[in-house]
Amino acid sequence: MSTAKSVGIWTITILVALAFGAAGTAKLMGVPQLHASFAIMGLPSWFGYFIGACELLGAIGLLIRPLSALAASGLVAIMLGAIFFHVYFEVVSHALPALILSILLVIIIRVRRSQSVWFPGKS
Repeated sequence: MSTAKSVGIWTITILVALAFGAAGTAKLMGVPQLHASFAIMGLPSWFGYFIGACELLGAIGLLIRPLSALAASGLVAIMLGAIFFHVYFEVVSHALPALILSILLVIIIRVRRSQSVWFPGKS
């Protein structure tokens, strides 16, 4: 991998990890606005804390190269839920941040999966 590509993927990874680390921490701290969406969908209050923990652990996993693709895959699943929520319960344009994060996560998966012991058929 070229130096420029390596710097680029690390930059994307660190920025995405910071976003999920901040979001996960805020959910774990019980920020009401972040938990309101789960109540709107009829989910129990503990689910917001569970998603926050998953986001925080995913952010850490992104920074550990052998776990990066696996962590990104789990975070994509969370982002698909976020996109669904915003499209179905709010305004479609509110799904844009989740969509952008999903695209960045897919980039991380594509680059890092060859370095992962977790993905069969590594390229």
